[in-house]
Amino acid sequence: MKLATLKNGHRDGTLVIVSRDLSRAVSAKDIAPTLQALLDNWANLAPQAEALYQGLNDNTVSGAFDFVQSQCESPLPRAYQWADGSAYVNHVELVRKARGAKMPETFWTDPLMYQGGSDNFLGPRDNIPAISEDYGIDMEAEVAVITDDVPMACTADEAASHIKLLMLVNDVSLRGLIPAELEKGFGFFQSKPSSAFSPVAVTPDELGDKWDGRKLHLPLMTYLNDELLGQPNCGIDMTFDFPTLVAHAAKTRKLMAGCIVGSGTISNQSLETGSSCLAEVRMLEIIEHGKPSTPFMKFGDRVKIEMLEESGANIFGTIEQTIVKNK
Repeated sequence: MKLATLKNGHRDGTLVIVSRDLSRAVSAKDIAPTLQALLDNWANLAPQAEALYQGLNDNTVSGAFDFVQSQCESPLPRAYQWADGSAYVNHVELVRKARGAKMPETFWTDPLMYQGGSDNFLGPRDNIPAISEDYGIDMEAEVAVITDDVPMACTADEAASHIKLLMLVNDVSLRGLIPAELEKGFGFFQSKPSSAFSPVAVTPDELGDKWDGRKLHLPLMTYLNDELLGQPNCGIDMTFDFPTLVAHAAKTRKLMAGCIVGSGTISNQSLETGSSCLAEVRMLEIIEHGKPSTPFMKFGDRVKIEMLEESGANIFGTIEQTIVKNK
């Protein structure tokens, strides 16, 4: 099943069900007005939504209309929880190596995770407002899962059954603000502005054998100004899988339905697949040449993030955003 939220002038938008090929949609208002409402009663309502999805794909439902990605909010325009991990320890190791810092061995056994702002996500085609180019504007292409209610202290195996949807993420980062914030010892805040998610969130069964219940085994493509920056495979070099990340987030608290848990920047050890953020590009340049040559994003720069099936079909729709000066 594929789900999206259309802009309607209200904070939480309108839930629609989207056809498998992303060409058409139908209102889900008779089932749930919003995605959060669907997640709050997933066990009872998801079968009804699935039946409507099948009817949409079979052309047996009335009221279908053209699906336009630019009209979408993020699937959850705001969420009760946004916890972003750093599952690709290769990425963390590169960043630390570039500044001459040794990575603690615990990073390989205990996931990194921060709690991001979730009260105001950007839409997948919304501009990214920024105050200054000096802040070091960067994209981070990721995958995220959405859960139903997750009990406190559940195991990773138990957490797997609570993953209901997957989507893509552009986790916007202001690299120039990060060092000073981290030095305070309280973590990210101003350096992590609003993120954006893919137009469509999908149930795991839509991914076939590319989803093994723990990892997604497809490349994630990131473009900067229409040039491919990277296409690392999400299933390769993922140190902590999604059930492990969800269980980590639930170690000392239960998670409410609609909790979003991110993978962190997708990164492969092979340099042939490229990178999913500019910070990694710059770190590789420092390691090789002693200094970076690639700048962070400027006003007018465009970022595009998407994932395709092996057939070439777009799975989640496309995140496509432009950096603009905040007015």
